[in-house]
Amino acid sequence: MADGTGGRNVARKLIASHLVSGEMRPGAEIGIRVDQTLTQDATGTLVMLELEALDLDRVRTDVSVQYVDHNLLQADERNMADHIFLRSAARRYGLWYSKPGNGVSHPTHMQRFGVPGATMVGSDSHTCAAGSLGMLAIGVGGLEVAMAMAGEPLHVTMPEIWGVRLTGEPPPWCSAKDVILEMLRRHGVRGGVNRIIEYHGPGLAALTAMDRHVIANMGAELGATTTVFPADEQVRAFLRAEDREDDFTEITADPDASYDVTEEIDLSALEPLIARPSSPGDVVPVREVAGEEVHQVVVGSSANPGLRDFASVAAIVKGRQVHPRVSLDVNPTSRQILVDLTRMGATTDLVQAGARIHQTGCMGCIGMGQAPAIGRNSLRTMPRNFPGRSGTKDDRVWLCSPETAAAAALTGRITDPRDLGTDPPAVRLPAASSVNRDMLEAPPPEDEARRVELDKAPSIGVLPELDPLPDELEIPVAIKVGDDVSTDEILPAGARALPFRSDIARLADFAFVQLDEDYPDRARETGPHAVVGGRNYGQGSSREHAAIAPRHLGLRLVLARGYARIHWQNLVNFGILPLEFTAEDDYDRVEQGDVLRVENIRDALKAGTEIDVRNTTKNETYRARHRLSPRQRDLVAAGGQIPLLRTRTRTRSPRQS
Repeated sequence: MADGTGGRNVARKLIASHLVSGEMRPGAEIGIRVDQTLTQDATGTLVMLELEALDLDRVRTDVSVQYVDHNLLQADERNMADHIFLRSAARRYGLWYSKPGNGVSHPTHMQRFGVPGATMVGSDSHTCAAGSLGMLAIGVGGLEVAMAMAGEPLHVTMPEIWGVRLTGEPPPWCSAKDVILEMLRRHGVRGGVNRIIEYHGPGLAALTAMDRHVIANMGAELGATTTVFPADEQVRAFLRAEDREDDFTEITADPDASYDVTEEIDLSALEPLIARPSSPGDVVPVREVAGEEVHQVVVGSSANPGLRDFASVAAIVKGRQVHPRVSLDVNPTSRQILVDLTRMGATTDLVQAGARIHQTGCMGCIGMGQAPAIGRNSLRTMPRNFPGRSGTKDDRVWLCSPETAAAAALTGRITDPRDLGTDPPAVRLPAASSVNRDMLEAPPPEDEARRVELDKAPSIGVLPELDPLPDELEIPVAIKVGDDVSTDEILPAGARALPFRSDIARLADFAFVQLDEDYPDRARETGPHAVVGGRNYGQGSSREHAAIAPRHLGLRLVLARGYARIHWQNLVNFGILPLEFTAEDDYDRVEQGDVLRVENIRDALKAGTEIDVRNTTKNETYRARHRLSPRQRDLVAAGGQIPLLRTRTRTRSPRQS
């Protein structure tokens, strides 16, 4: 379907080439054909159970990859049991399998599978990092990934296209992380909601493909649907270094391309920036907070995954010692990058300076190790610093560039790296990467795959039974939360909770405990209940567990000032009715314990976009709106996608062998 006359930007070109339904008009629902999928072990277990419920023979995408990068701490049998199950499911359904220790999904996928012009969905909110290669890559809930694997289109609300023109080049001691931190400084964690961010302009020449990965990755922190860059000579150079130049296709905006929203950043005017605890959007210049004591520095994660990021830290600390107060922890993001770092001699430089080298994976980013001390500052080159995400309830996590992290490691205090008194060391990277394909297991032929049995340990759970949404709800508010509550606060990750990710009944014990330790018990006693939320409810991770665990405890209605995109869709996918206050001030009138009543729900949803919510405790009525398409209304009414999957399975004729 055409998108009008005139030149097109990259985002609209990508969407138009994959559009299967709807019009490319901001606010309208569109369907997009999906070429690739990405799942990781924190979310993939449920996805594989969903594929089983679909009775799928084999994935119908061009490429689907199951990564093991999150749950690498094997403190008991559960994590390894999940990995065994995931490998068997990958073999059964025709996915590539990336072994534990091979690498973090996003940079590894970029190195081995990313293709300019392709579409991808991933059950990880940072899937948008692949936009660095000229892909349309969107983080979604696991159910939507399962449907994409089954050949179904992805349905999303058509976003506005936000064109960010870059000029100049970053000054010494600044890098790509400072670019995205500048965007967050300007716009906060809600600035990109219902938008695709497209970077363009002459400043792109100063940013490598992996630099762009840093920027695209943290578009998720702005709330954006995704981020895209053109596929230009920098992308060609990256693919050449990865021995995949044949996969390059040039994709650039037309000379007369226009954007719905515009912005400009002069890269030469940047200075080192840092996000204060505990929000990626609370960004200030490093010089304004310089001098605060630092006890931990963690380098790694998909937000700074490139060889340059680690090599820069190694070059800065080379021949010196980390401050006695500081633990410098390094999580390489891929086995390949660790090999290259070692061949350069940079690994030795890090170790001799006092750094601790941890295994290749997400690790500290997801709270699986490197938990900081209570109340002590931890500087991290990571994408998120939501409260408690590090694995410590009262943490103080700051987000910064590798240069700022290295300066703090040496001085023991937050330090503007420009104050180190030296020029930034030159970092010479190899022209070709140490390409590593050995830890990627290709899917077997289809006839062999059909004979593979799913290997399920007792710790592997089952999909929950979900009943339809009643046509009338009269339920208490079990918990009321404020603005920008993240999915890490709704359902934490980390070493305590993530091993139970496929056991929903056990995982539910962790729901909302970071905000209210009594919620799980209260919800079980109450049964069906509501949650009241502020603005940007459910920001952060795409993990659908943050919807399904409260649903297991009886959550049927969320009434909020506004939602983060992925969590809103996950609520719909699991039959939870997401409503928004029409008058935001009504949020202040509702209290925990109030009983809310909604009548004739199905007719009200069909009649329009607004619906009455009665507070019987206070004898008040609030107008609320919904953004459900007819397709989504059916999902909510049925109790979510799982009941529909089960209905499809029951009515399908037996599979031919």
